[in-house]
Amino acid sequence: MTEQLLVLPKLPVLTTHISVGSFEEHVDAIVAYGAAKHSSYVCCVNAHMTVEAREPFFKKVVDHADMATADGVPVLRVMQLFHKVAQERVAGNDLLPAVFTKAAAAGVFVYLFGSSPEVQQLIIDRASKEIPQLRITGAWSPPFAPLEQMDFAADAERINASGAGIVMVALGCPKQEKWMATMKGKVDGIMLGVGGAFLLYAGIDKRAPKWMRDLSLEWVYRLWLEPRRLWRRYVVTNSLFIVLFMKALFQRTFGKP
Repeated sequence: MTEQLLVLPKLPVLTTHISVGSFEEHVDAIVAYGAAKHSSYVCCVNAHMTVEAREPFFKKVVDHADMATADGVPVLRVMQLFHKVAQERVAGNDLLPAVFTKAAAAGVFVYLFGSSPEVQQLIIDRASKEIPQLRITGAWSPPFAPLEQMDFAADAERINASGAGIVMVALGCPKQEKWMATMKGKVDGIMLGVGGAFLLYAGIDKRAPKWMRDLSLEWVYRLWLEPRRLWRRYVVTNSLFIVLFMKALFQRTFGKP
Protein backbone atom coordinates (compact mmCIF):
# COMPACT_ATOMS: atom_id res chain seq x y z
CA MET A 1 0.00 0.00 0.00
CA THR A 2 2.95 2.31 0.68
CA GLU A 3 3.85 2.35 -3.04
CA GLN A 4 0.52 4.05 -3.82
CA LEU A 5 1.05 6.95 -1.44
CA LEU A 6 1.55 10.37 -2.97
CA VAL A 7 5.11 11.64 -2.69
CA LEU A 8 5.24 15.42 -3.04
CA PRO A 9 8.41 16.72 -4.75
CA LYS A 10 10.68 19.15 -2.91
CA LEU A 11 12.67 22.23 -3.86
CA PRO A 12 15.68 23.72 -2.01
CA VAL A 13 14.87 26.90 -0.07
CA LEU A 14 17.87 28.40 1.76
CA THR A 15 18.82 25.77 4.36
CA THR A 16 15.97 23.28 3.77
CA HIS A 17 13.91 21.53 1.12
CA ILE A 18 10.20 22.43 0.87
CA SER A 19 7.42 20.26 -0.53
CA VAL A 20 5.63 21.43 -3.65
CA GLY A 21 1.87 21.04 -3.87
CA SER A 22 -1.43 22.69 -3.10
CA PHE A 23 -2.81 22.92 0.40
CA GLU A 24 -5.40 20.25 -0.45
CA GLU A 25 -2.73 17.95 -1.88
CA HIS A 26 -0.84 18.16 1.40
CA VAL A 27 -3.98 17.41 3.42
CA ASP A 28 -4.93 14.50 1.16
CA ALA A 29 -1.41 13.05 1.36
CA ILE A 30 -1.28 13.37 5.15
CA VAL A 31 -4.60 11.60 5.64
CA ALA A 32 -3.63 8.90 3.13
CA TYR A 33 -0.39 8.27 5.03
CA GLY A 34 -2.42 8.10 8.23
CA ALA A 35 -4.93 5.66 6.77
CA ALA A 36 -2.04 3.47 5.61
CA LYS A 37 -0.42 3.66 9.08
CA HIS A 38 2.76 4.66 7.23
CA SER A 39 5.42 5.75 9.73
CA SER A 40 6.36 9.25 8.61
CA TYR A 41 6.51 12.88 9.69
CA VAL A 42 5.77 16.41 8.52
CA CYS A 43 7.74 19.57 9.32
CA CYS A 44 5.98 22.93 8.98
CA VAL A 45 8.87 25.18 7.98
CA ASN A 46 8.94 28.86 8.95
CA ALA A 47 11.76 31.40 9.27
CA HIS A 48 12.70 30.09 12.73
CA MET A 49 13.09 26.51 11.50
CA THR A 50 15.02 27.70 8.45
CA VAL A 51 17.53 29.45 10.70
CA GLU A 52 17.75 26.44 13.05
CA ALA A 53 18.52 24.25 10.02
CA ARG A 54 21.92 25.94 9.65
CA GLU A 55 22.98 23.28 12.16
CA PRO A 56 23.82 20.11 10.17
CA PHE A 57 22.00 17.57 12.34
CA PHE A 58 18.77 19.55 12.42
CA LYS A 59 19.02 20.19 8.67
CA LYS A 60 19.12 16.42 8.21
CA VAL A 61 16.03 16.06 10.42
CA VAL A 62 14.04 18.53 8.30
CA ASP A 63 15.31 17.27 4.95
CA HIS A 64 14.41 13.68 5.86
CA ALA A 65 10.81 14.63 6.64
CA ASP A 66 8.29 12.99 4.33
CA MET A 67 6.75 16.43 3.84
CA ALA A 68 8.16 19.87 4.70
CA THR A 69 5.52 22.52 4.19
CA ALA A 70 5.88 26.22 3.40
CA ASP A 71 4.49 27.29 6.76
CA GLY A 72 5.93 30.81 6.99
CA VAL A 73 5.22 33.52 4.44
CA PRO A 74 8.93 34.52 4.20
CA VAL A 75 9.80 30.91 3.32
CA LEU A 76 6.96 30.84 0.81
CA ARG A 77 8.06 34.10 -0.86
CA VAL A 78 11.67 32.91 -1.21
CA MET A 79 10.43 29.66 -2.72
CA GLN A 80 8.23 31.53 -5.20
CA LEU A 81 11.01 33.97 -6.10
CA PHE A 82 13.81 31.45 -6.58
CA HIS A 83 11.84 28.69 -8.29
CA LYS A 84 8.99 30.58 -10.01
CA VAL A 85 6.37 28.18 -8.64
CA ALA A 86 2.78 29.04 -7.81
CA GLN A 87 3.10 27.50 -4.36
CA GLU A 88 0.52 28.35 -1.72
CA ARG A 89 1.06 28.56 2.00
CA VAL A 90 0.63 25.34 3.97
CA ALA A 91 0.70 26.49 7.59
CA GLY A 92 0.41 24.22 10.61
CA ASN A 93 -2.30 26.48 12.00
CA ASP A 94 -4.42 25.69 8.94
CA LEU A 95 -3.37 22.06 8.59
CA LEU A 96 -4.60 21.00 12.01
CA PRO A 97 -8.33 21.77 11.50
CA ALA A 98 -8.20 20.70 7.83
CA VAL A 99 -6.62 17.35 8.69
CA PHE A 100 -9.13 16.90 11.52
CA THR A 101 -12.00 17.33 9.06
CA LYS A 102 -10.48 15.06 6.39
CA ALA A 103 -9.48 12.41 8.93
CA ALA A 104 -13.02 12.34 10.32
CA ALA A 105 -14.47 11.76 6.84
CA ALA A 106 -11.89 9.04 6.12
CA GLY A 107 -12.32 7.31 9.48
CA VAL A 108 -8.68 7.85 10.49
CA PHE A 109 -8.07 8.18 14.22
CA VAL A 110 -6.06 11.08 15.67
CA TYR A 111 -3.72 11.32 18.68
CA LEU A 112 -2.62 14.49 20.50
CA PHE A 113 0.96 14.57 21.78
CA GLY A 114 2.42 17.51 23.67
CA SER A 115 1.26 20.77 25.22
CA SER A 116 -0.72 20.49 28.49
CA PRO A 117 -3.67 18.27 29.45
CA GLU A 118 -5.80 21.42 29.77
CA VAL A 119 -5.00 22.54 26.22
CA GLN A 120 -5.59 19.03 24.90
CA GLN A 121 -9.01 18.92 26.57
CA LEU A 122 -9.96 22.26 25.01
CA ILE A 123 -9.02 20.85 21.60
CA ILE A 124 -11.06 17.71 22.22
CA ASP A 125 -14.05 19.74 23.40
CA ARG A 126 -14.00 22.03 20.37
CA ALA A 127 -13.51 19.18 17.91
CA SER A 128 -16.37 17.20 19.46
CA LYS A 129 -18.70 20.12 18.75
CA GLU A 130 -17.45 21.12 15.31
CA ILE A 131 -16.41 17.71 13.93
CA PRO A 132 -18.44 15.17 15.95
CA GLN A 133 -17.39 12.24 13.77
CA LEU A 134 -13.68 12.82 14.50
CA ARG A 135 -12.14 10.15 16.71
CA ILE A 136 -9.38 11.49 18.95
CA THR A 137 -8.38 8.17 20.48
CA GLY A 138 -5.60 9.31 22.76
CA ALA A 139 -3.69 12.23 24.22
CA TRP A 140 -0.48 12.47 26.19
CA SER A 141 1.34 15.40 27.72
CA PRO A 142 4.87 14.15 28.39
CA PRO A 143 6.72 15.43 31.47
CA PHE A 144 9.03 18.31 30.62
CA ALA A 145 12.47 16.84 29.96
CA PRO A 146 15.31 17.11 27.45
CA LEU A 147 14.73 15.08 24.31
CA GLU A 148 17.32 12.47 25.21
CA GLN A 149 15.52 11.77 28.51
CA MET A 150 12.11 11.14 26.95
CA ASP A 151 10.70 7.61 27.04
CA PHE A 152 10.43 6.89 23.30
CA ALA A 153 9.39 3.25 23.73
CA ALA A 154 6.53 4.09 26.09
CA ASP A 155 5.38 6.97 23.86
CA ALA A 156 5.32 4.71 20.79
CA GLU A 157 3.45 2.00 22.69
CA ARG A 158 0.76 4.44 23.85
CA ILE A 159 0.26 5.90 20.39
CA ASN A 160 0.18 2.58 18.58
CA ALA A 161 -2.21 1.07 21.14
CA SER A 162 -4.65 3.92 20.49
CA GLY A 163 -5.09 2.89 16.87
CA ALA A 164 -4.36 6.43 15.68
CA GLY A 165 -2.90 6.93 12.23
CA ILE A 166 -2.30 10.67 12.65
CA VAL A 167 -0.34 12.17 15.54
CA MET A 168 -0.47 15.92 16.15
CA VAL A 169 2.76 16.93 17.93
CA ALA A 170 3.27 20.12 19.94
CA LEU A 171 6.65 20.22 21.68
CA GLY A 172 8.05 23.38 20.11
CA CYS A 173 10.76 23.75 17.48
CA PRO A 174 13.30 22.13 17.21
CA LYS A 175 12.37 19.55 19.87
CA GLN A 176 9.21 18.32 18.15
CA GLU A 177 11.00 17.79 14.82
CA LYS A 178 13.82 15.84 16.49
CA TRP A 179 11.24 13.78 18.42
CA MET A 180 9.37 12.91 15.22
CA ALA A 181 12.58 11.93 13.42
CA THR A 182 13.47 9.66 16.34
CA MET A 183 9.99 8.11 16.33
CA LYS A 184 9.91 7.39 12.59
CA GLY A 185 9.82 3.62 12.27
CA LYS A 186 8.43 3.30 15.80
CA VAL A 187 5.06 5.04 15.44
CA ASP A 188 2.51 3.44 13.12
CA GLY A 189 1.27 6.59 11.48
CA ILE A 190 2.14 10.07 10.32
CA MET A 191 3.32 12.71 12.80
CA LEU A 192 2.72 16.44 12.25
CA GLY A 193 4.81 19.01 14.09
CA VAL A 194 2.21 21.75 14.49
CA GLY A 195 3.47 23.49 17.65
CA GLY A 196 1.44 26.62 18.33
CA ALA A 197 -1.58 25.31 16.39
CA PHE A 198 -2.65 23.58 19.61
CA LEU A 199 -3.01 26.91 21.43
CA LEU A 200 -4.76 28.50 18.48
CA TYR A 201 -7.31 25.72 18.03
CA ALA A 202 -7.85 25.61 21.80
CA GLY A 203 -8.79 29.30 21.72
CA ILE A 204 -5.92 30.41 23.94
CA ASP A 205 -3.94 32.21 21.22
CA LYS A 206 -5.36 34.57 18.63
CA ARG A 207 -4.24 34.71 15.03
CA ALA A 208 -3.13 37.84 13.23
CA PRO A 209 -5.59 39.38 10.75
CA LYS A 210 -5.33 37.94 7.24
CA TRP A 211 -3.88 41.15 5.79
CA MET A 212 -0.98 40.94 8.24
CA ARG A 213 -0.40 37.27 7.41
CA ASP A 214 -0.39 38.04 3.69
CA LEU A 215 2.23 40.77 4.21
CA SER A 216 4.52 38.51 6.27
CA LEU A 217 3.69 40.54 9.39
CA GLU A 218 2.21 37.78 11.54
CA TRP A 219 5.37 37.86 13.64
CA VAL A 220 4.70 41.55 14.45
CA TYR A 221 1.26 40.65 15.78
CA ARG A 222 2.61 37.84 17.93
CA LEU A 223 5.46 40.02 19.18
CA TRP A 224 2.92 42.69 20.16
CA LEU A 225 0.96 40.08 22.14
CA GLU A 226 3.99 38.54 23.90
CA PRO A 227 6.94 40.95 23.65
CA ARG A 228 8.89 39.68 26.65
CA ARG A 229 8.79 36.05 25.55
CA LEU A 230 9.22 36.48 21.80
CA TRP A 231 11.33 39.59 21.17
CA ARG A 232 14.68 37.79 21.09
CA ARG A 233 13.39 34.98 18.88
CA TYR A 234 11.83 37.27 16.29
CA VAL A 235 14.48 40.00 16.23
CA VAL A 236 17.39 37.57 16.03
CA THR A 237 15.68 34.94 13.87
CA ASN A 238 14.26 37.37 11.34
CA SER A 239 17.61 39.13 11.01
CA LEU A 240 19.40 35.85 10.41
CA PHE A 241 16.76 34.79 7.89
CA ILE A 242 17.34 38.01 5.94
CA VAL A 243 21.09 37.34 5.96
CA LEU A 244 20.51 33.81 4.62
CA PHE A 245 18.24 35.20 1.92
CA MET A 246 20.70 37.91 0.86
CA LYS A 247 23.56 35.41 0.65
CA ALA A 248 21.46 33.05 -1.47
CA LEU A 249 20.28 35.90 -3.69
CA PHE A 250 23.87 37.09 -4.21
CA GLN A 251 24.98 33.59 -5.10
CA ARG A 252 22.11 33.07 -7.55
CA THR A 253 22.68 36.49 -9.12
CA PHE A 254 26.44 36.40 -9.45
CA GLY A 255 27.14 32.68 -9.25
CA LYS A 256 29.46 33.09 -6.28
CA PRO A 257 29.27 31.47 -2.83
